[in-house]
Amino acid sequence: MSAPSAPAFLPFTRPSIDEATIADVGAVLRSGWLTTGPRCQALEAALSARFGGRPVRLASSATATLELGLRLAGVGPGDEVVTTALTWVATGNVVLQLGARPVLVDVDPATRNMDLDQVEAAITPRTKALLPVDLAGLPVDRRRLYDIARRHGLRVVEDAAQSMGANWGGEEIGLGGDLVSFSFHANKNMTTAEGGCLVMNSAEEALRFERLRLQGVVRFPDGTADVEEIGGKCNLTDVAAAIGLGQLKQLDGFNQRRIALARRYFDRFPRDLGFTLPPADFGHSNWHMFQPLLPAGVKRADFIARMRELGFGIGVHYPAMHLFTLYRGLGYREGQFPHAEDVGRRTVTLPLFPAMDEHDVDRVCAALPAALA
Repeated sequence: MSAPSAPAFLPFTRPSIDEATIADVGAVLRSGWLTTGPRCQALEAALSARFGGRPVRLASSATATLELGLRLAGVGPGDEVVTTALTWVATGNVVLQLGARPVLVDVDPATRNMDLDQVEAAITPRTKALLPVDLAGLPVDRRRLYDIARRHGLRVVEDAAQSMGANWGGEEIGLGGDLVSFSFHANKNMTTAEGGCLVMNSAEEALRFERLRLQGVVRFPDGTADVEEIGGKCNLTDVAAAIGLGQLKQLDGFNQRRIALARRYFDRFPRDLGFTLPPADFGHSNWHMFQPLLPAGVKRADFIARMRELGFGIGVHYPAMHLFTLYRGLGYREGQFPHAEDVGRRTVTLPLFPAMDEHDVDRVCAALPAALA
């Protein structure tokens, strides 16, 4: 008898694309209509229905939807936007792109989301908007967030890139709130390969979004056009939207599977190794990622390399943003946001995606002692 084969390499994430979705992508390719068209309209309508009839528009990335959301909120040169120091750098970059300043606050070490106790102190007469981030799919406390926004007369642009299908107080993220941006990047809970959407408040906002995502052009029935403001080029393709339509139908099942796998991690995780586990929130989070913090003194690069040798891919999401050279140039410095720095230095993202089974989680947990040794 031949020796049993070694288990396949387990990445930290992998999208689940079914055959029906692949067939629909093929149908789009055969149709001759590849760019923004009927599939995008269908996906926008399906997302709008999920979010209680609110207008939803697609773009080629969530970075684009964040930037356009800030433009809809009136953010421009000289303004300030309060956001978190622990996020993917796109969150801050879109603020800079508009000539505004990202005003960073530290995170709550329990949730790893922006510390709402610090947000109010960061608001100045120049503050135009709040930009919260739902890290790893765990939402920021929406009740407290919007209480602060209302008292100071501020718009909120939610960076909900990772929280599709998550909820706060039993209400799905996107059903309420101001401007809500979701990501459909390949590693998200539902994907369009690349892409994102913005949930808005009115038909007027949706029409302006449509103009801004395609060079600011307004077209008229007689074939003429006009441009009244600068736009960009960030429309989504029908090829991508076909993937999204298939994914949206499976989103709730995907999220339930992620929750079950996260529970398995908590059940099987070796507690004696010194890791700090993520918040065990099974009432709000969609468990986009499972992110323990390494024990103090462990070199992350060594841990990642050793886990790869053992057959597991490990991600890092995210380094503290204010430590990047660009943000140091704005005056931010090491030691300014100690919780964000601690999480950013010790965080690792373990494998978690719907196609995994319980045995995969057990294998990851069993490999951890050897990886540390």
